Amino acid sequence: MSEVTAPSAVRPRATGRPWTGARIVGTLLICLWSALGLGIVWLLIADFDPEMIAKYLPRIFYGVWVTAEIVVLSVLFGALISLPVAVGRLSYNPVAGVIAFAYSYFFRGTPLLMQLFFLYYTLPQLVPAFNIQSRFLAAWIAFSLNVAAYLAEIIRAAIQSIDKGQLEASTALGLTHSQAMRLVIIPQAYRRMIPPICNEFVMVLKDTSLVSIIALTDLTYQTKIIASNKASALVYIPAMIIYLIITGVFTVIFNRLEKRLSIYE
Repeated sequence: MSEVTAPSAVRPRATGRPWTGARIVGTLLICLWSALGLGIVWLLIADFDPEMIAKYLPRIFYGVWVTAEIVVLSVLFGALISLPVAVGRLSYNPVAGVIAFAYSYFFRGTPLLMQLFFLYYTLPQLVPAFNIQSRFLAAWIAFSLNVAAYLAEIIRAAIQSIDKGQLEASTALGLTHSQAMRLVIIPQAYRRMIPPICNEFVMVLKDTSLVSIIALTDLTYQTKIIASNKASALVYIPAMIIYLIITGVFTVIFNRLEKRLSIYE
């Protein structure tokens, strides 16, 4: 009896991924951005001047230091101001609620540049006693007040995101409302604040370029001086790269803090 051999399996012919419209557009965008990046690198290499770098590098470092000072101090003091504003927004007291809402509405509803102009130029004319001579102090106060309004909304939303049952359970165990907020609700809420606070931190970092308009010697102002002295606008490209590096550093710090607090476990 002859053996019946099974027919040999025919391997299907390998087919490549189809060139869909999305794939074509994506490939074109990658090529476009690659060409743009290579062009920027070529311009920087062609315009490379070691003497110019040695001359202006201290100014760049000083501008970076001023920018970092404004960001860190504004966020820290803004956080201190934002907590009572957030509590006022959550308060059942109508007076506290109206004051907190008015504060938040004003500083979130008007441009930061206008607030800076008002504090540095307009307020001294209205109230001579509040004549702020220091540009850094004016920028610090304006940014702190603005940041506080946004952080207050972040804190309020984070507190409201906690299940109300936990507050009820805490009060049922004998804790007062303030104790329950301090010991139970806020420790959970601040973990949820980290991602939006990181985003606010990055926004403040980019907004610091506005202080150059009142001649505060931050990174943007120093870059403008170098560009005018060198008669070349290419110096704005390294300044943008520096902003990206600073943003990346702070983003990594906040991401590690977020993982350490195990927000999304």
